[in-house]
Amino acid sequence: MAAVAPLLAGCAGGSDLLSKDAEWFNKPTRLFIKNISIDAPPLTPEKPVTADDLVSADGACPGMVPPGAPADANASSAPAPSGGTVALGHTECDVVRGIGAPSSVNLSNDAGGRRVAVVTWMTGPRAGIYTFTSGRLSSIEGTPEQPAAPRAKPKPKKKQTG
Repeated sequence: MAAVAPLLAGCAGGSDLLSKDAEWFNKPTRLFIKNISIDAPPLTPEKPVTADDLVSADGACPGMVPPGAPADANASSAPAPSGGTVALGHTECDVVRGIGAPSSVNLSNDAGGRRVAVVTWMTGPRAGIYTFTSGRLSSIEGTPEQPAAPRAKPKPKKKQTG
């Protein structure tokens, strides 16, 4: 009995330790950071894709200045891209507005008659090949590696006699 008494006393002090842990975990400020938000598209997009959500063949969306067009001071141009969110399921123009004017746009239809847009950005932090099916982002691939420019061979130096 004398050997069991210290073990029972140790368990009694343990409940105080456990209650302090429970109190710590009940404080939401210790577990969650309030200024972080995660943007993700819904798994089943409810809003139908409209014509305003589709990129044109020249890489422009409604409300944006077409690439290469002069920016008129009186025209309402879209603000410069600020690194908006890009995620699977986003519409074509959501992505274009988030990244900026693309390098190229290829529009076609798949076997099922759905619109397929392959939009490519060759430069920038989000360079890649973005494929949209029925107006929504369906895949992202990296850009192919550019072949290295061949280096010019140095000309052999002429021997100076003298």
